[in-house]
Amino acid sequence: MATLDRVNAKDFDRAGDPDADTDGTAADAVGTGTTDAAARPPHARDHLDLRADPVELTAALIDIPSVSRDEARIADAVEAALRDVAATIPEGMPAVTVERIGDNVVARTHRGLPQRAILAGHLDTVPIADNVPSTRGVDAEGRDTIFGCGAVDMKSGDACYLHAFATLAGSPALKRDLTLIMYACEEIAGEFNGLGHLADSHPHLLEGDVALLGEPSGNVIEAGCQGSIRVKVTAHGTRAHSARAWLGDNAAHRLTGVLSRVAAYSAGTARIDGLTYREGMQVVHIQSGVATNTVPDEAWAYVNYRFAPHRDTDEAIAHLMGVLAIDDPLVDVEIEDVSPGAAPGLDRAAAAELVAIAGGVAKPKYGWTDVSRFAALGIPAVNFGPGDPAYCHKRDEQIPVDMITELSDDLLRYLTTAPADDGRNATAPAAS
Repeated sequence: MATLDRVNAKDFDRAGDPDADTDGTAADAVGTGTTDAAARPPHARDHLDLRADPVELTAALIDIPSVSRDEARIADAVEAALRDVAATIPEGMPAVTVERIGDNVVARTHRGLPQRAILAGHLDTVPIADNVPSTRGVDAEGRDTIFGCGAVDMKSGDACYLHAFATLAGSPALKRDLTLIMYACEEIAGEFNGLGHLADSHPHLLEGDVALLGEPSGNVIEAGCQGSIRVKVTAHGTRAHSARAWLGDNAAHRLTGVLSRVAAYSAGTARIDGLTYREGMQVVHIQSGVATNTVPDEAWAYVNYRFAPHRDTDEAIAHLMGVLAIDDPLVDVEIEDVSPGAAPGLDRAAAAELVAIAGGVAKPKYGWTDVSRFAALGIPAVNFGPGDPAYCHKRDEQIPVDMITELSDDLLRYLTTAPADDGRNATAPAAS
């Protein structure tokens, strides 16, 4: 299987896309598929100790800048650390494989255990806001806390997942085979998403019985996710001076029917696997006008529909179009983005057992996350990461230390607990 050795981090097509042109070599168990570390620039030799305390690992990951499209440095460090893990697997135990595909790094155990759990996290962050390197102090509640770009979204989750893989890859305590996926370009447009590229080009790497995504969820399971559709509704008219309005046709007025119908829309709910998802439809951006004395000849609005995962995208689009009810030839609608939802899959034992270990309570995920990509492959997927998502992308992004420790402990306990059955026909856990 071809892997990419080096990429130009400034070129996002190469950073996240495994089809980028480069001189790759075959991936193997211990890491001959990359250039020698001594030949790399100094920053490419960042050292990560994946078996160290995940709190310290969180800080170390934050200290490596990794804004979207510039993940080569952190991918180098993660790859090197995982290859070190692969090289220390006890003799007689099946090898751990590590593959570098673009700036996506995939490591897998091959024990032939009853189930396979996927641990996935993105390596990129939003642009840095004078918050790298990390700092450590106390938060508003007096808790020991790490501050820095990516602290909660999602380098603390990455640290927990990397630590779990490194700790258990060579341990007889492991009860589920592991696939670890650290991927690029999650924080920008979906066409560059590294996990999406892997799903398209190497779908076998995403095979498993359950997928965990380390997005911040407050240390509880957020199962599945809602889908999202964004459309642009544009009304056309005729420009005229407002003193002679009868000579024009006001495009903004033509748009009011759509706006009224969206405003009057009563969002529904859907109960799936014991969780209640709440749909929503909102006008999120609107614009019109040429000058304060001119009848506008164009007006447009963006409408965002968040739909529960009981609908597929075709059903959701049909429902949205039914609400918009556009029958004016001078009003058109363009679908700009469609992201399918993901069913929670809590009827599958592999997911339900995780919920039980993590406190027995699951919540629905109202936003959209990459769990949808796993759901499209028929794999139940949950969001399970430390931290308060309200701090995502903020200048004072922060993660309390005890949340990292607690999630890491829950994750290790799950992965060292034998599966109850073949992964299906579980009783849904309590909902929150």
